[in-house]
Amino acid sequence: MNNKIEAAPSGRDTPERPKSEPAPDGAPPPENHPASEGLPPPAGSAGLPAVREPASREHRVTAGVATLALGSLGVVYGDIGTSPLYAFREAVVAASGHGAVDRAAVIGILSLILWSLILVVTVKYVVILLRADNNGEGGTLTLVALAQRALGRSNNLVILLGIAGAALFYGDSIITPAISVLSAVEGLELIAPALEPVVVPITLVILIALFAVQSHGTGRVAAFFGPIMAIWFATLAATGLSHITDDPAVFAALNPLEGVAFLVTHGKVALITLGAVCLVVTGAEALYADLGHFGRKPIRIAWLGFVFPALVLNYFGQGALVLAHPEAIENPFYRMAPDWALVPMIVLATLATVIASQAVITGAYSLTRQGVQLGLMPRLSVHYTSESHAGQFYMPRVNWFLLAGVVALVLLFQRSGDLAAAYGIAVTSSMAVDAMLAFIVVWKIWGWHRAAAAALILPFLFIDLSFVAANTLKFVQGGYVPVALGLFLALLMWTWVKGTRILFEKTRKSHVALTGLVASLERRPPPRVPGTAVFLTTDAETAPSALLHNLKHNKVLHEKNLIVTVASADEPRVPDDERAVVECLSPSFMRIRLTFGYMESPNVPRGLALARKLGVSFDIMSTSFFLSRRSLRPAAEPGMPLWQDHLFILLSKTASDATDFFQIPAGRVVEVGTQITV
Repeated sequence: MNNKIEAAPSGRDTPERPKSEPAPDGAPPPENHPASEGLPPPAGSAGLPAVREPASREHRVTAGVATLALGSLGVVYGDIGTSPLYAFREAVVAASGHGAVDRAAVIGILSLILWSLILVVTVKYVVILLRADNNGEGGTLTLVALAQRALGRSNNLVILLGIAGAALFYGDSIITPAISVLSAVEGLELIAPALEPVVVPITLVILIALFAVQSHGTGRVAAFFGPIMAIWFATLAATGLSHITDDPAVFAALNPLEGVAFLVTHGKVALITLGAVCLVVTGAEALYADLGHFGRKPIRIAWLGFVFPALVLNYFGQGALVLAHPEAIENPFYRMAPDWALVPMIVLATLATVIASQAVITGAYSLTRQGVQLGLMPRLSVHYTSESHAGQFYMPRVNWFLLAGVVALVLLFQRSGDLAAAYGIAVTSSMAVDAMLAFIVVWKIWGWHRAAAAALILPFLFIDLSFVAANTLKFVQGGYVPVALGLFLALLMWTWVKGTRILFEKTRKSHVALTGLVASLERRPPPRVPGTAVFLTTDAETAPSALLHNLKHNKVLHEKNLIVTVASADEPRVPDDERAVVECLSPSFMRIRLTFGYMESPNVPRGLALARKLGVSFDIMSTSFFLSRRSLRPAAEPGMPLWQDHLFILLSKTASDATDFFQIPAGRVVEVGTQITV
């Protein structure tokens, strides 16, 4: 008896999802999810995205384009919208070397800023990458998933690009709050220079308070994000427009040749300046990452109709002010505000930077959850802060890791100008990763000829790599921070990926074939006890160690036994009617595969309840969940260097409890210990 039952088609028009089949010996199935053994399986992909839980398609239809466009101002554009606080100033200072302001340099820098916004943000992200969606979802994680669909889930190049993108995003998540809030609070120095000593303490108080309230949920605060950012962008446009006629020469920057001339004539100074110019596009990846939350049309409307014009007006206004009054380069953003509006402007800027910080914090939560789902990192506890919105959740370890990094950066650099050197490398490298993955998607998924795909993507990759090269010149001044952090996190993730692969191969070789064990138990059944036993496992082909230990020590078998594996799909969400695949192995054994999207939280009891219509008899009150708790030890002949073995074991000990991760009632769980060498 070996009948497979699959859920009926949903009836909706969705692209076919490649089903993950059990891997042959020595080739672990990277899509399998962490299960009873307390460790995730080999990873196949990663994501950086700064993405939040997507709204349903019905919500996108009924909420209205205007409402979604307004909401996107707070979530999508918080980061890029606060760049005028420091980006233009840093670029001009880099070009002038703290000397006299060079008029030609100012115009060249404005041209580079304008065309960076046009080419990188508008063309690359708004026009091209917003079309590269995975069932309506976007972000670096989507590019990885699509690339893996084309090249295979065990493709090391895609895995490494995903790891790099994730590591770089964490660097961005730490630097953005530090530089944004610090640059806003520095406006106090214009009110009274004597306030300079309190800038850092006030910044730290704001940041600590921001991270402290995360555990209470951000739903109510987020409701004000859109309107506040609408006021912010309107203020950017108004202040810029009020000064743009201070020197009409700034309109020459509309000519891209002015930017090219600056790069050609200024040599190394131009390259250093380019490292500051890239700050104007920080946050551009959020356009793509939040595609699932707001939809393509609202994001495009908000950018083209409001955000982009406001940013251009503000940058050109700063440029005109500096050309007319070179001394304003000290802080051209705040110098554009009239004296009576300086304090309100500082307050508004602080609110805007807090919103920008909140966006990357929640993005880091989402990225971490998706990384766990895809096996890039150990399970981490997730605390949901809303009963009605699954996208509102809190991850304590991630929160305090980010806070520690943010506080360290503020104390280390003290000034936003100094911190800007550390900012560019993380952001531009992340954009370069997006471009590399986009080439694979355009070539393999869109079906373009390789030469055509290269002609489309390589110019943007050249721009991204130019920004990366420019920022490497600031390595000693602060660029080492995101590089060191990225390498450290990448090492952790690669160790986890490699270690779980080795562990999977070792355990599979030593395990008993499930079908053989079931046949043996049906021929000579042990004593039966009433109820249902659920055994979670990463490998559906071999007998779970918890089942073997239960037979060995308790010498009994339940009336019904469910062998459950949890898999992560390469799409963001899996419909309920496609959640489960059930295979009857014998009258008392069923093998069940539960599949969750990479943006979903696995809920095993709910998945089993959905499988009732497929013939699974499931009553939570008469069901026991058997989980294996693995104790890892270094092997005599380790598959990795000994130090990496110890690192993998340390990471495994940080994994959160499987009971909480799979949302299993603690009172229904039985744990069985086992020791394994890696």
